[in-house]
Amino acid sequence: MMTNLFSVFDPSTSMMSLSLNWLSTLLGMMFIPYSFWIIPSRYSFLWTMICNKLHQEFKTLLGYNKINKGSSFIFISLFSLIVFNNFLGLFPYIFTSTSHMSMTLSLALPIWLSFILFGWINNTQHMFAHLVPQGTPPILMPFMVCIETISNMIRPGTLAVRLAANMIAGHLLLTLLGNTGTSISSILLMLLLFTQILLLILESAVAIIQSYVFVILSTLYSSEVN
Repeated sequence: MMTNLFSVFDPSTSMMSLSLNWLSTLLGMMFIPYSFWIIPSRYSFLWTMICNKLHQEFKTLLGYNKINKGSSFIFISLFSLIVFNNFLGLFPYIFTSTSHMSMTLSLALPIWLSFILFGWINNTQHMFAHLVPQGTPPILMPFMVCIETISNMIRPGTLAVRLAANMIAGHLLLTLLGNTGTSISSILLMLLLFTQILLLILESAVAIIQSYVFVILSTLYSSEVN
């Protein structure tokens, strides 16, 4: 029984003191390997086309140097992980792991930290030059350094909060509307079902868009340190 409205997002389901909600994050291990040996289908062709399109776009953003060679596949894998968990959360009674900061921050923080360490170790002068945009008046340079430093520091937080907040918002609205279904008339119930279907379609689009935004921003942050 839910103790409060937000307990639906809380990983509290357990068996023998082991949390079961986070198992939804590992369900991809059961489905993704099948694509390597089953007979090619329209689904596999569609997924291959999406991966090729993402690969071409990430290569353009990352640049064509030896350091970034193969980096686009890392971001394609990250996109696959996030979009898979986003869609799993749309099914009833399945915990949405990407609605928790512990999941989104554990994805954003290591990526951002690796970019920052790589940039400051290998391209120190370039990183210092990034702190002062070109054409800044000398009197504003100290303020611009502070602003750019703060903006760089909050990047993993903005990535994590953006993904988690967007996933929570839609699920919370679906939950609020669904809880009113037992206390309304039949006509309003049909209207509620139609609204829920529209919101579910919207959440499916949000699941893809937020995965794409997360990966694109990570790619842009990577391209800035080279």
